[in-house]
Amino acid sequence: MTGTHRPGLRLTVLLGAADVRRHRPLYSEIVHRAHRAGLAGASVFRGIEGFGASSRIHTARLLSLAEDLPVAVVIVDTEEAVRAFLPEVTGLVDDGLITLDPVEIVRGAEGRHRDGRDRAPANEDPPADPRTPPGDPGDAS
Repeated sequence: MTGTHRPGLRLTVLLGAADVRRHRPLYSEIVHRAHRAGLAGASVFRGIEGFGASSRIHTARLLSLAEDLPVAVVIVDTEEAVRAFLPEVTGLVDDGLITLDPVEIVRGAEGRHRDGRDRAPANEDPPADPRTPPGDPGDAS
């Protein structure tokens, strides 16, 4: 493979699937704000087990805790773009963990439409039920 590798920054936010902001799952709020900010991309990954600040283990094996499974929101772009977006994330996340890692971007979108073209409109569907983690069959996103 030929091409230029370029430096970037990965922003990872670890939180619970049941965390909500503005009547929308917090992971969804972060993704929609990243899209509006023109970042190169954001993905949400659902965990099957984990614990955080509460030290309470959440697992898919126990039905009583299955609605608040761990979720990771991962955003990768240039360091400049991620650092510019970081204050928005820190203003949204109260109990989650936020990390930054340098990355080497081998292949991927060039990020924001720096040439002034319009971005694709954000998905304006009603927010998903906060009790439905991403990837569930009942989740339309």
